[in-house]
Amino acid sequence: MTSSPAPKAQFNVYLPPELVRAVKHRSIDEGVSLSAFVQRVLERYLEETSR
Repeated sequence: MTSSPAPKAQFNVYLPPELVRAVKHRSIDEGVSLSAFVQRVLERYLEETSR
């Protein structure tokens, strides 16, 4: 039996165009979706700053 993925929520953020471009390019370079990349970055940041 396979577990289903956790539900996702959508929200809008406003960022400088240069940052959006850089994040999009980095996610492409790493071969992951933009959502997966942003999720990973945010999770790492929260983990590192909660110590």
